[in-house]
Amino acid sequence: MKRLYSFIAALSLIVLSSCNNFLDMQPTNASNSEDAIATPSDAKVIINGIMRTMTSSNYYGRNFIMYGDTKGGDLTIASQGRGLDGMYTFNHSATSGSYSGFWTTGYNCILQINNLLENIAKIATNGSTDYDKYKGEALTLRALVYFDLVRLYGLPYNYNKTSYGVPLVTKTLDANAQPTRASVEDVYKQILADLTAGATLLAENKKQENGYIGYYGNIAEQARVKLYMEDYDGALAASQEIINSDAFTLYTPENWLASWGKQFGSESIFELAMYSNEADLGTSSLGYYLMREGLKSGAAGWFMASDYFLNRLGEDPTDVRWAVMGQDESERTHLGSCYKYMGGTDLTGDGKDSPTAVNVKVIRLSEIYLIAAEASLHASTPDAAGAAFYLNKIRCRAPQLAPATVSTVSDDMILDERSKELFGEGQRFFDLIRKNKSITYDDEFGGIAVTQRTKTIDRTFGKIVLPISQDEINANKALGAEQNEAYK
Repeated sequence: MKRLYSFIAALSLIVLSSCNNFLDMQPTNASNSEDAIATPSDAKVIINGIMRTMTSSNYYGRNFIMYGDTKGGDLTIASQGRGLDGMYTFNHSATSGSYSGFWTTGYNCILQINNLLENIAKIATNGSTDYDKYKGEALTLRALVYFDLVRLYGLPYNYNKTSYGVPLVTKTLDANAQPTRASVEDVYKQILADLTAGATLLAENKKQENGYIGYYGNIAEQARVKLYMEDYDGALAASQEIINSDAFTLYTPENWLASWGKQFGSESIFELAMYSNEADLGTSSLGYYLMREGLKSGAAGWFMASDYFLNRLGEDPTDVRWAVMGQDESERTHLGSCYKYMGGTDLTGDGKDSPTAVNVKVIRLSEIYLIAAEASLHASTPDAAGAAFYLNKIRCRAPQLAPATVSTVSDDMILDERSKELFGEGQRFFDLIRKNKSITYDDEFGGIAVTQRTKTIDRTFGKIVLPISQDEINANKALGAEQNEAYK
């Protein structure tokens, strides 16, 4: 952490230094001085920069999404050595395969957010509300980043909330700071505090602004977080607020496929924009990592759907979600390649010059209905009829499956629907771990030898969390004593 903050602080100082005879300009994605923002427009530019960082390959641009599905068993690999296969095989250590980019990118975002919040506090001292929107967005984004970090490095809240989470940094640090890890519970408390404060600031104007995390994005995040905390009443209330607002509309089965070839559709509550001239990862993009080997130059078939996922989807051969699946490299008929991030199987993207610069749909209305279903089932006053109602709004995408009823709706049915609907969106691993389910991997697909884990794991397996990288420990010695148990 010290290394990370020292580097970014030094870089910011360089950028902000006076260069009167050359470039006299402010950075677009940092705010390390009192002069970094002077107007609300400046604050918006910095928010843009924060979200640009979030689209990097180390975060939502690729690796965070891949993490959830590879470790959750819905993806498998044909062979090792093509890239990111260490996620699937759990080949992690503090010195190799630590995927430390999650940590550095996450705290880079947090540094930028903290800088922005501190600068807003310096400027907005006269009762002005001009910056409330950007402060609310910044708090909501900080909560999102911490929620992601605590799930990567900390045990599930409902499993051991007193265990180590991640360092809580809510103000800019000097170069010598060495923050230690807060408990999982304390990280969640900070997440909820940020979301609550952010919602208040964003509530005055609830109109959705494409590409930004507005009021309903905040409430959707609250629904997610409270579901993970098993605050089912809170998760249900947040979900229902979004559903009942009519601010978003579910895709019909007929237009579900087309939604992947469009930006900012009717279900998108928060969507990170990817631009062909700025954030396009090209052959390193999500689209390429899920594409069949050899289909386009540079496509190496890194990951494909496991038989377990395809069997689940195959419960209904007419399920509309088959429409984003294509033949993978296996000799048998096996629709294991996913084209959500190429705009569909026609590989046309979502309307930009580059087919790989496809926006990342971070939170969709479909997920909110599925949260409402699970929360209804487990609310303090359980409502199986409500659970079935919300679930069937998504289950109808498989028209040959019998609708859920009061007597048939269950956690497993909801989890299966989450897998089918949110495939390729990075949710499966976190769902199974929080629900205390075992995860079985389709190692036979490629006939690979995996030595770092067994074929089936559960949340008692130490490597369900990532290690703190050795570089980070070298810079912050206090973290050495707080390393996750499996890596000591």
